[in-house]
Amino acid sequence: MQWDLGLQGLAVLALISVGFGVLAGLLVGAGWARRLWAVAITTVACFGVGMLTSEGVFGWATEEDLQPNVDGLSRDEVLLSSLLTTAAVVLVMRYVARRTQEPTPHGGRHADDRRRRGHPVGHA
Repeated sequence: MQWDLGLQGLAVLALISVGFGVLAGLLVGAGWARRLWAVAITTVACFGVGMLTSEGVFGWATEEDLQPNVDGLSRDEVLLSSLLTTAAVVLVMRYVARRTQEPTPHGGRHADDRRRRGHPVGHA
């Protein structure tokens, strides 16, 4: 595999990645910490997937085969792969957030809380 991505192509890929990272931060849900994690994870994932897409999957193509080609970067293919990557990250983060917010069994009380109040653990 021949790496032909220049500095301008890397800069465009970085900007695309940050843009999709910000989009993921807006779509992931409430909470600043979760939004920042979504921005960071999506930015890194989009950059990595974009490099793999442009240089690995479509590295064989010339500028005539893939248009537009920005300094070795297959821009349209990278945009599509970044969109899919962003959707995957947002869906996973929303799923994980929903799973961690589900109520615990026994009406939200843990067995230790029930013991402290003098209730036997096995009875309601």
